[in-house]
Amino acid sequence: MSDTATPAVADTALRTIPHIVCGERVESDGRTGPVFNPATGRQTGTVGLASADVVHDIARRASAAQRGWRDTGLGKRQQVMFRLREIVSARADELARIITAEHGKTVDDALGEVARGLENVEFCTSLMHHLKGDYSEQVASGVDVHQVRQPVGVVACITPFNFPAMVPLWMVTTAIAAGNAVILKPSERDPSAAVWLAEAFAEAGLPAGVLNVVHGDKEAVDALLDDPIVRAVSFVGSTPIAKYIYARAAENGKRVQALGGAKNHMIVMPDADLDAAADAAVSAAYGSAGERCMAVSVVVAVGDVADPLISKIAERLAGLVVGDGSDPRTDMGPLITHDALDRVRGFVAGAAGEGARVVVDGRDLHLDGEGFFIGPSLVDGVTPGMRVYDEEIFGPVLSVVAVSS
Repeated sequence: MSDTATPAVADTALRTIPHIVCGERVESDGRTGPVFNPATGRQTGTVGLASADVVHDIARRASAAQRGWRDTGLGKRQQVMFRLREIVSARADELARIITAEHGKTVDDALGEVARGLENVEFCTSLMHHLKGDYSEQVASGVDVHQVRQPVGVVACITPFNFPAMVPLWMVTTAIAAGNAVILKPSERDPSAAVWLAEAFAEAGLPAGVLNVVHGDKEAVDALLDDPIVRAVSFVGSTPIAKYIYARAAENGKRVQALGGAKNHMIVMPDADLDAAADAAVSAAYGSAGERCMAVSVVVAVGDVADPLISKIAERLAGLVVGDGSDPRTDMGPLITHDALDRVRGFVAGAAGEGARVVVDGRDLHLDGEGFFIGPSLVDGVTPGMRVYDEEIFGPVLSVVAVSS
């Protein structure tokens, strides 16, 4: 693809990605948004963007379902988790390919994501032990203390595009195992994995209404943050949105965890095995096209290690295969959207403008088609204060900062 790529076009037959409400597929009768295959740049579906009224209605229906789920014995809840584990494990490749088709990461990356999500399902199969309370006798004269673990009610899980199966499985399974009902609001960029998971939960025996999937943008999120029925909110995403969600949810008296962005540094000491360090840097910086909150974004090269390390990393980048994530030969897929592509290109261009040296320029990548591709980029001479250093890039750009000690 050239640097003058045009925005994506649509396929002729578009899928409609539904909400899941009380166990039923519900299509939107209002606003919709596009869903793309990032490897082709073509629109493959439309997803409904729920209004505030729709969100408030779902919250009330989830609350009604939660009362029965709370009264369900722990053994029956546990069996749902066991069955869910078997369903997801047996059909992991199917789920992984859904992720690849909408996110763009390689199938191997997607399978790794599913495996990490399954770890939390397995954790929840032991919920009988995790939900035990405590009793302390005579903590003061004549005073005994009881600790009882109870569900909070309806919780909202607002999850990011970069792990459309793993992060929902982290949040949703724990909340449901503890007796809560969940409204899952996945990223509208790659929403199909959440629908798949909701239907897998239903197949595993979860009662209708305990897990609902509602798609949407800021209007839907604000409705979740404001609705008094929603008692707790869990979020993963960018730092500015995390701050916004934390403040608004807390102002409304909700329990809230809001996880924001990161700028992860890898320190390479003068006595390091440089081949091992270069392998680790390439894997950590460019896996999943850098669209991971745990991606290494900066290598801190100590002493005189910078130049030989940069050479070894650059050698490895020349051998990386960039392409459609569904192709088993691919090492790195595309970015999630055309806007993300433009943003990452801007970081590389800006680094050169601020005085850094672009050793490997991913903008030079040329592929057939209109996918959202950029090659791996490596930037040397980076210092604090440069935009490429200060901001989370969320793309395949690795900066090198040289320090004396």
